[in-house]
Amino acid sequence: MSQEQSTVDSRQSTVDARPQAMILMRGIRKVYSTGRVEVEALRGIDLEIGGNDYVAVVGPSGSGKSTLMNLIGCLDTPTSGEYVLSGEAVAGLDRNRLAEIRNRHIGFVFQNFNLLPYATALENVELPLLFAGVPTRERKERAEEMLRRVDLADRMDHKPTELSGGQMQRVAIARALVNRPAIILADEPTGNLDSASGQGIVGLFRELHGGGQTIPRPGRGPSRRAHRADPRRADSRGPAGRGLTDCPRRRAWCPRAMTARASKS
Repeated sequence: MSQEQSTVDSRQSTVDARPQAMILMRGIRKVYSTGRVEVEALRGIDLEIGGNDYVAVVGPSGSGKSTLMNLIGCLDTPTSGEYVLSGEAVAGLDRNRLAEIRNRHIGFVFQNFNLLPYATALENVELPLLFAGVPTRERKERAEEMLRRVDLADRMDHKPTELSGGQMQRVAIARALVNRPAIILADEPTGNLDSASGQGIVGLFRELHGGGQTIPRPGRGPSRRAHRADPRRADSRGPAGRGLTDCPRRRAWCPRAMTARASKS
């Protein structure tokens, strides 16, 4: 075998060994039309997030972070571009199919918790399993297991009004995990918590990442806490943004750069 052929084979092996992207976006645009005014919230996004990546989407208010998260979570569809989630093209799917994909692949953790106020912690965690058609007994067992995992075994029968902010966020995380999704979308999960509770939630997300979860989450800007929680950042500061960066503490594979901006009307 020639040296040239050996070099080619080596390069091919390196390419093949690169982790398959869990989230793959190419040329994503999102335009909102309000009468005569069009706002281009996302302009030509290229993004790859691999399995077990922990990524923070960082940028100022109005830069398109929430719009991007909604597209990643299949809560909305792009105006144009390609989006492949776990090997399936989802950009042009209808609402019913997108709902099935959300329930199967994605767990959501919101800043405002979004718990049903008149349901217990256990009943809130059971909801995704109810929509998935899981039998009653299995549904209860899995919900109880998740609440124990987030240290709320003694709060299962409590309603949200009887829980602290940190406890409500833990219920929301248990609800996000109960259907065993590959991806956890966390929309500023510590934004409404005090410092101590926020650090506890950050620690829990680090444990989830260590267990194999893929976690994209937005943030308003770089911070010491965010950097500790998220070794890689997706910068959404517009055309001048540097895009996804890689921290040497993690593996060397670095996705292609992404930029996002909100157009001025």
